[in-house]
Amino acid sequence: MAINTEKNSYTVLFAVVMVVVVGTILAFLASGLRPQIDENERFEKQQNILYAMGVNNNEGEGDVSFIPTSEVEAQFSKFIKEQYVMKPNGEVQPNDEAYLINVKKELAAIKKGEDASLPLFIGEKDGKKSYILPMYGKGLWDAIWGFVSLDENMVIQGVYFDHKGETPGLGANIKLRFFMDDFNGEYVLDGNQFKGVAVAKGNNDPLNKDKKDYEVDALAGATITGNGVSAMIKESLNLYKPYLQTLITN
Repeated sequence: MAINTEKNSYTVLFAVVMVVVVGTILAFLASGLRPQIDENERFEKQQNILYAMGVNNNEGEGDVSFIPTSEVEAQFSKFIKEQYVMKPNGEVQPNDEAYLINVKKELAAIKKGEDASLPLFIGEKDGKKSYILPMYGKGLWDAIWGFVSLDENMVIQGVYFDHKGETPGLGANIKLRFFMDDFNGEYVLDGNQFKGVAVAKGNNDPLNKDKKDYEVDALAGATITGNGVSAMIKESLNLYKPYLQTLITN
């Protein structure tokens, strides 16, 4: 008996079958690729942390070149000397896999007044210590995040920024070299106050020579993204303030 393919019921049944088949195939592929996806995410976090402390393969003036995945685990072990998790009260505990912590999830827990653990990294390069903190915030369209590396004087040694959906050529430029390099050498502490670094429109220091003005020049056409970066840095520093203050007093 021939099937009437022009019936609505046939069209609906065909669509349901295709959804089930395609869904099953995608679920199978996702399950099979999950270990590789997890490994790539792990390598990416290590690359970003190292980049913030100045361990990268940058050569040209505009390069943003990470340590290759084939080398990043060895370099991470070499330069990251200590990993900790920090409680909201500033208490820290060693944790060799702190870099795997989901910062977004932990920040959500803090906002709800729940227990949380934030990662903290201590690196060393050329005999100088760096304290690397993760950051997470909101840009114009979606999430922005990154890492900031500080020395014991609360001077920025490097940053790394990334985003999920900022506008190409505008807010998306937060992950370009010229913008990230502007933060190097900036002071974040004013007396006992963590001011952070503001992405300032109309900054009177376009060449970024004044490193104690707590400002860098804004990106053209990306005011909201820049404000998001400013807020992200300040909020992140205040979260880690209980620990950072111990470095200042020491």
